[in-house]
Amino acid sequence: MIGLLLLTGACSMVSAQGINDNNTPLHLMRPANSNRYGIPKVSEVKATIDRVLHYIDTETPAVLVDRKTGQEVTRMKDVTADTQLKQGGFRLTSYEWGVTYSAVLSAWEATGDAAYRDYVWKRHRLLSDIAPVFKKIYETKKDIDPNIRRVIDPHALDDAGAVCASMVKAMLHDQQLPLRDLVNNYADYIMNKEYRLADGTFARLRPQKNTVWLDDMFMGIPAIAYMGRLTGDTKYYDEAARQVMLFAGRMFVEEDGLFRHGWVEAMDPHPAFYWGRANGWALLTLCEVLDVLPDNHRQRADILQLLRKHAAGLAKRQHHDGFWHQLLDRNDTYLETSATAIYTYCLSHAVNKGWIDAKAYGPVALLGWHATASAVNEKGQVENVCVGTGMAFDAAFYAYRPVHPMAAHGYGPAIWAGAEIIRMLQQQHPKLNDSAVQFYDTEVNTDHPIFNYDGSIRY
Repeated sequence: MIGLLLLTGACSMVSAQGINDNNTPLHLMRPANSNRYGIPKVSEVKATIDRVLHYIDTETPAVLVDRKTGQEVTRMKDVTADTQLKQGGFRLTSYEWGVTYSAVLSAWEATGDAAYRDYVWKRHRLLSDIAPVFKKIYETKKDIDPNIRRVIDPHALDDAGAVCASMVKAMLHDQQLPLRDLVNNYADYIMNKEYRLADGTFARLRPQKNTVWLDDMFMGIPAIAYMGRLTGDTKYYDEAARQVMLFAGRMFVEEDGLFRHGWVEAMDPHPAFYWGRANGWALLTLCEVLDVLPDNHRQRADILQLLRKHAAGLAKRQHHDGFWHQLLDRNDTYLETSATAIYTYCLSHAVNKGWIDAKAYGPVALLGWHATASAVNEKGQVENVCVGTGMAFDAAFYAYRPVHPMAAHGYGPAIWAGAEIIRMLQQQHPKLNDSAVQFYDTEVNTDHPIFNYDGSIRY
C-alpha cells in the first residue's frame, strides 16, 4: 500500500511533463479492479458481517403471535393451533437458516463477539421451548404453523439436516442448552426415515423417480457426522463417510473437478450441469465432515483427496472479479454471490486447517471475500443471490434463475466466509508483493512494495 501511495505522489509530481517509463514506476499503478483487491483489515471484514447480522436480527424475530389477531403470545399455556412464529423476512426453521445458525456460531468463535452467540442461542431456545407444546397440538391432528411442523415432524432432509447440525454445534459449546430432544428427532429422520436408493444413497422422487440431488449431501451428511462427535457412536461417522463416497461415485466428474447437480437412476447418459450453489453444498459438506471425522477413520484420506480435487476444479474457474458463475463452466451465465461466499469459506477454512496449500488457494479465497463483501449493501442485505432452485437438464433453467436480496441462501454463507477470512488474516501471513497477494510461511516484516521471499530487498 505504501508503494501505491508513493506512486500517487510520483504521478502528481510529473503530471505537468507527463507520465512515462523513466519518471514513474508504472508497474506499481493501482489495478483497475471493479471490486477491491488486496488484503483487508480484520476490522473491515467484521464490519461487513456485523452489518449482515444486524439486518437478519431485524428480519427474524424470535417471537410467537396469534395468526388471527397478530397479538404476541408470551406464555406457553396460551399457545393454540393458531399460534405461529412471527413472520419476518426469513424462516427460523428452514435449511437456509440452519446454515445461518452455523455461520453465526462460527463468527462468534472467530470474533468473540457475544452478539453472534446470543442470536443463535435465542432462536434455538425458542424452538426448544415450543416444540413439546406444539407436538401435543399436532398429535390431535390439528394444522399448525408449517415452520414449526418441520421441527417436530420433518418430512425431508431440507427440514432436518442443516438445523440439526447447527444445534449439535451449539451443544458442543454448551451442553446445558436444551436441544437434545430436537437433535435426536432430526437425526432419527435422517438415519431412519429419509428416502434412499437401494444402496442407501439419500434420494428423492422428484423431478424423476430415484433422483440424487447434490444439495442433499449438505442437507443430510454433516448432521450425521456431528452426531458422531456429540455421541461418540462410530456408526454416525461411518454413515457420513459412506454417504460422501456414494454421492461422489455418481456426482463427481473427475476430468472437470466438479460435481453435477443431479443424477437420475434411469437416465443414460447423465448430463453434468455444474450449478454453483450445489457445488458449494458439496464442498461445504466435505469441510464439515473433515472437521469431525476421526484422523484414523479409514475413509478420511479419500474424503480429503476429494476436497483437494474439488478445490482445484473450482479455483481455475473463478472470475477475475472474484465471483463464480451460476453455471461454473459457462462464462456467459451470471456471477452469483451465495456460491462465491460458500467457496470463500471452504477454501479459507481448508487453508487454515492445512488441507490445501495457502500459497495456491489463499489468494483465491481473499479474492472471493472481496467479491462477497461487494455484494453486501448498506442495509446488510446480500445481493445477487440465486433464489431457490430445483433441478433441470438444460442450461436455460439455471442461466435464467432470478436473483433477489430476500433469497435466504446468501446470508449464512456471507457471514461464514467473513468469519473464516478473519481467522485466515490472524493465522496466515498474506502480504502484497509487487502489487500481488502472496501468502508466506512466516510474517514478512517489510512494507516495501517489492521484496524477496525472505523480506530482503535485492532486485
